[in-house]
Amino acid sequence: MGAKGKPFYRLVVKEKRSKRDGKYLENVGTYNPMTNPAEVDLKHERIQYWISVGAQPTETVASLIKNNPEQTEEQKAAAAQAKVDKAESAKKAKIEEAAAKREAARLEAEKAETEKREAEKAEAAKAQAEAAEAEKAETETTEAEPVEAAAEETAPAETEATADDSAEATTEENKTEENA
Repeated sequence: MGAKGKPFYRLVVKEKRSKRDGKYLENVGTYNPMTNPAEVDLKHERIQYWISVGAQPTETVASLIKNNPEQTEEQKAAAAQAKVDKAESAKKAKIEEAAAKREAARLEAEKAETEKREAEKAEAAKAQAEAAEAEKAETETTEAEPVEAAAEETAPAETEATADDSAEATTEENKTEENA
């Protein structure tokens, strides 16, 4: 039974001489490995009858019988509920794990973003400090140039004034000599 990629098995009682897929004597259960957890439905009374009359279960069927003992309806319901609860808790754990991974990734991205912003701020502060230093150096050089130019302008004016003063002094001396 089943289909390609979707196995589903019947547990049957067969004569040893019959073909694998041939006629069987009785269907004593089913096994569906695709559900989570695997679904096993066995008719334990009939299995015990056939074993008592000499039937020998295969290794796989013996494993299924051993791992799925006979249970009352209440025990089956409780076991089924326990399986469902276990599956739900596993699903919740997987969801929580995925959420934790997303949160960790978000925090990592946020941390990287803050580091990037801090690096940009530091770079901007460094650039601003360099610009302020360059501006300060530029203003110092421009202030020094007018002082030098002013010094040069005042120096020729003083020499001219000295020359004018000396010329006046010589003319005054000449006048005093003439008057004497």
